Amino acid sequence: MVTAIETPTPSGSDAADVTVGDLLAAAVAARPDSPAVSDRAGTWTYAELDAYSRAFAAWLDARGVRRGERVLARVGNTRQFVAMLFGTLRHGAVFVPVNPAMKSFHLKSVTADSDPVLVIGQGEDTALLAGLTDRPVRELGALWAEVEALLGTGRDAAGPVVSPDDLGLLIYTSGSTSAPKAVVSPHRPIVFAARAIQAVLGYRPDDVVLVAIPLSFDYGLYQVFLSVIAGAQVVLTEPDRHLRLLSTLHDHGVTIVPVVPSLAEMLLRLAGRDKRTAAVRLFTNTGAALTAPVIEALRRTFPAAQVSPMFGTTECKRITVLTPDGDLAKPGSVGPALPGTEVMILDEDGRALPPGEIGEIAVRGPHVMAGYWRAPEITAQRFRPDPVTGEVTLHTGDYGHMDTDGHVYFQGRRDDLFKRRGVRMSSLEIESAALDIEGVEAAAAIPPGDGFDLTLFAVTSLDPNEVVERLKDRLEDAKVPAECRVLDALPLTPNGKTDRRALRGRLTDEAA
Repeated sequence: MVTAIETPTPSGSDAADVTVGDLLAAAVAARPDSPAVSDRAGTWTYAELDAYSRAFAAWLDARGVRRGERVLARVGNTRQFVAMLFGTLRHGAVFVPVNPAMKSFHLKSVTADSDPVLVIGQGEDTALLAGLTDRPVRELGALWAEVEALLGTGRDAAGPVVSPDDLGLLIYTSGSTSAPKAVVSPHRPIVFAARAIQAVLGYRPDDVVLVAIPLSFDYGLYQVFLSVIAGAQVVLTEPDRHLRLLSTLHDHGVTIVPVVPSLAEMLLRLAGRDKRTAAVRLFTNTGAALTAPVIEALRRTFPAAQVSPMFGTTECKRITVLTPDGDLAKPGSVGPALPGTEVMILDEDGRALPPGEIGEIAVRGPHVMAGYWRAPEITAQRFRPDPVTGEVTLHTGDYGHMDTDGHVYFQGRRDDLFKRRGVRMSSLEIESAALDIEGVEAAAAIPPGDGFDLTLFAVTSLDPNEVVERLKDRLEDAKVPAECRVLDALPLTPNGKTDRRALRGRLTDEAA
C-alpha cells in the first residue's frame, strides 16, 4: 500500500471549502483580460466567460430552476457549453453533460434517469430530445439570445450560496454495461481532483490547451477546470474539424494536447504531411492507454513535447498521474497515486498484495466521488466504507500491480484478464506485441468466447497470417491469437476508445 504526499493547501484559502465557481472567480480576479476559451466562432476572456456564466445563472433563476435540480446539456464543444457549466454550478443546480454522439437507446435511459427540469440541445438534435422527454427542451441558439439579453442588466449580480458538498455534476459513464450510470460528483471532490492533477502536470498561465475530446467525457471536461486553475486558455474543437487539428495547433499556438489513442494516431498522420514545428510541450493520455510505439512517434514528431500517461476512472476522476516523461525511467507505468490519495492492490478477499503481484486496484482519498445516481446496490458494491473509520474505498474493477516505488502498472479490466491454455494473460499485452510489428497501425485482442478463440483485429497492410507468425516471436505460445482479422479501422466508442463490445459481438454473431 502506498500513500502519496498531501497536496499543499493553496495560499490564502482552505481547499476543502472551495466550490467549482470559486475556481473561476479566482481566475477572473487574477487574469480578467486573458483569453479563457476559444471555439470556431471566437474567443472569450476570463471576464467575458464569467459574465456569460452569471447571465446563464440568472436565466436559470428566471425559469424557476432550483438548487439541486438537473440541467441536461447535449451540446458539443462550444464556448456556450463552458458558460452553461459554470453558470449551472454557480446557481446551485446540477449540470448533466451528454455526448451528442450518444444514440437514442441510451439517450432515452439517461434522460429518464437524470430527471432533468430542463434539457438543452443543439440544432436539429433538439427535436430528437423533445421526442424522448416531457420536460422542457430548448435549442441552444435561441436560448443563448435570451442569455445575452441579460448581460449588463444587473440581474446576474446575486445568486444562492453554494456549498462544497452540493452536487455539481452527474457524469454518465460510457456504458460498458447495458445502460450508462451516472457518477455523483459534488463540488468538493471535483475541486480536489482538479487541483491534485494540476499539482503534478503543472499547467501554466501561458499554456494553450487543445480540447478535441468531447466535453461530455470527463477527461475533456476537466481540461476546463485545469486550465481555469492555471489561468490558461482552452481551445475547443469538434469531430467534424479533426482533419484540421494540425492547423488548429499552429493557428492557436497550442502547448498542451490531451489525447486518446485514436486522436494521437490522427495527429501523427496529419503531422507526416506538415513539416511545420509545433509549440506543443505536453501530451497527456488517459481513457485508453497509448502504446509504446505511439508514444515514441509523438516524441519523434513533436520533439519539444513531453508525454504524461495517466490512469483514471470517472468514479474518482484520476487514480495516478505519471510526471511528464516519467515513462522513460518507468516504462509501462501510469504513475503513482495522486497527491493526498492512496492506491492499493487487493486480492479477491480485499487484502493488500505485495509489490509485483496483480490484483484489483482500489483507491481512497478526497477525490472519491459520492457513488452512483439512484443506484444504491451498485454503489454499495464499488464504494465500500470502512466499518470503523467510515472512509470509503473505491473498488475500481481494474487490475494491475505496483512496484516498490508505488508506481502502478495497469493490466486491464476484469474482462481484459483471462486464462488460455492455463496461462493468465491480458488483452493489452497482446495488443502491445502486435503494435510492435512494423506495419501494424492499430490492434484489439478479443479474449476467447463461446464459439471462438482468442482473436486479434488489426489495422495493417500485412497479411493476417504474417501478423500471427510475427507474434510467435514476441509472445508465449498460449498468448498467440488463433486468428488475425484485418480491418480498415477499429470501431470506436463516442469517447474515442476501441469499441471492444462491437468486435466481440461480431465474433459472437458469427459463432451463433
